[in-house]
Amino acid sequence: MNRNDWIADAARLQAEDRAFALVTVLRAQAPTSAKAGDKALVTADGQIHGWIGGGCAQPAVVKTVRRALASGQPQSIRIAPTDETAERTLGDVLEFGMACHSGGTLELFIDPVLPAPQLVVFGDSPVARALTGLAPRVGLRVVLVAEGAQASDFPDAALVLGSDAADPLAQQVATGGLAVVATQGRRDLQALKAALALRPQILWFVASERKAGVLRQSLVESGEDAAAVAAIVAPAGEPIGAQTPEEIGLSVLAAVVAARRGRVAPTVATPVAAAARPAPKLKLDLPPMEMGSCCGDGAKEAAAPAAVIEPVLAPQAPKSCCGRS
Repeated sequence: MNRNDWIADAARLQAEDRAFALVTVLRAQAPTSAKAGDKALVTADGQIHGWIGGGCAQPAVVKTVRRALASGQPQSIRIAPTDETAERTLGDVLEFGMACHSGGTLELFIDPVLPAPQLVVFGDSPVARALTGLAPRVGLRVVLVAEGAQASDFPDAALVLGSDAADPLAQQVATGGLAVVATQGRRDLQALKAALALRPQILWFVASERKAGVLRQSLVESGEDAAAVAAIVAPAGEPIGAQTPEEIGLSVLAAVVAARRGRVAPTVATPVAAAARPAPKLKLDLPPMEMGSCCGDGAKEAAAPAAVIEPVLAPQAPKSCCGRS
């Protein structure tokens, strides 16, 4: 067996979008069959491609690999001879007891290799195109879904689907993950239904709050789960003052990255009726003003004494909107 066979195995597993861990022997104290530098790829189902020692070490390795794939974090482990098979943490090293007769000690480093996170983008709008071009640059695998879309129109997408029908989509695309609906007026409702069918962890909708409220109501009335509908994030994106499609795509991508890195709080579902309701207006105890005067020339005298209002105002009055001081 060539000790570099793991390179070809890694390429194959990545091409299949399968998660695995690269396990490397750091130190080996004889007697052990593995030597420092030996490597193997280990999958969550316990398949081992390569060589990291005999059967005594493998159960502890597979157990730790599963944990690393679940957390996404690397782990150092030590497998040492003992009468007990219990595990314990020594600093940043996880130690396993090994009751085998060989008596050797192994130290291994387990590095998880996960498939690129999936981002499903709905729509062929300028924002959808911008987002599809940007997302792979930060390590996201983009699936573009739009009625009539052609793969040649979205060269940066890993997969382009030309139908937004919900049922076929759920059979072609893995559920969970992250999704953005950026249809911008073209088949908004159909795309939202298709996105909800994927049961995404977070679903962003590029739309105004008012428009999102109307469509939320339509989705619930058509039978969609009210809690899932209420959890749709709209408007989408980070508040960076975006104006162009490229800037809006960047702002949405920033929100996606924050969610991927766990930097946002879990979405709290709100009642759909409340989502469609306009925000309450703030009541300010300011002097009443006559309408139609930009400078407040027709201002009525405040009921409260001037001394009560003066601390709220700036020490020096700025120029008015008419240019007068």
